[in-house]
Amino acid sequence: MMNLMKKLAALGLSLTLVLSLAACGGGTDDTTSSGNDAASGESGETVKYLIGISQYGQHGSLDNCREGFLQGLEQAGLVEGTDFEVDYQNANFDDNQATQIGQMFSAEDVDLMVGIATNAAVACFNAAEDKDIPVIFTAITDPVGAHLDEGNITGTSDALPVAGQLELIRALQPDADTIGIVYTTSEANSVYSVGVYEDLAADYGFTIDAVGVTSQAEVTQAVDTLLSHGVDCLSNLTDNNVVGVLGAILEKTDEAGIPVYGSEVEQVKLGCVGGAGLDYVQLGIQTGLMAAKVLKGEATCQDLPYEIIENYGLYINSDALNALGITVPEDIAAQAQECAGQ
Repeated sequence: MMNLMKKLAALGLSLTLVLSLAACGGGTDDTTSSGNDAASGESGETVKYLIGISQYGQHGSLDNCREGFLQGLEQAGLVEGTDFEVDYQNANFDDNQATQIGQMFSAEDVDLMVGIATNAAVACFNAAEDKDIPVIFTAITDPVGAHLDEGNITGTSDALPVAGQLELIRALQPDADTIGIVYTTSEANSVYSVGVYEDLAADYGFTIDAVGVTSQAEVTQAVDTLLSHGVDCLSNLTDNNVVGVLGAILEKTDEAGIPVYGSEVEQVKLGCVGGAGLDYVQLGIQTGLMAAKVLKGEATCQDLPYEIIENYGLYINSDALNALGITVPEDIAAQAQECAGQ
């Protein structure tokens, strides 16, 4: 049972960090706690566990991870407000805020930190090490490259089904030669994924034109560069800087008549023509089930190697495809989930 006095003693230390987050813009509606009190449930009785969730930024796939994570805890028999409370924080794609959030969770003596996306997970892990607080991550493509594969940490990887994406692009654009990719050079997941694309592209008759950026402000300029190179399409990764401005990217590519392929369903709903991607709700559920084992004492993070979700789905957006005059082969149409109008 959680020690209530320990929680209250940590409150003063965490208050400074909370105020600091608010000063940085982290105290908006996007950066809030879903619990009423760090140690008390809705009935006022002490709950067993306090979970700190740090989400690197707000967009569909990361939101789905968080929602799935809570579903996974529920499937494992843990009830929010009775068995656990959640302190949910959104770093708004800001590394400094992510660091402060991790420090705040440490000051609160949370029972578990959850990092959604690489930068959030790294910040949590760094903040948790001194107190040996367990950390669970999700939405990380390359945990080894991010140095999150050892210690009191585990979670789930969203390694992209690159071969499936290349097959889909070849089926929809039989005459295409060059695929453009925008990626963040400091994002280990993105660098890893670009390497996989480059390794596999020739097997499907493609070349890869990848343009790196250092911040979200550079993304649309990178898209302009790729369009000037004459790429036949763009393929998105799960790069947070890129996905965060997907609407602006699609405005440019639609005007140029160039299709964009998404890496997960939410991107296709927003206007990408299609994608071979993961179900991030399911990824979150898988993560929540792992977290429940740690919270219940059934296993430690060291007992649970990180997991990779292997199944992927095909998604198409008929509105976007029709606007670009792309015909979907019957076998693809029969398998794919329609995302237009969602």
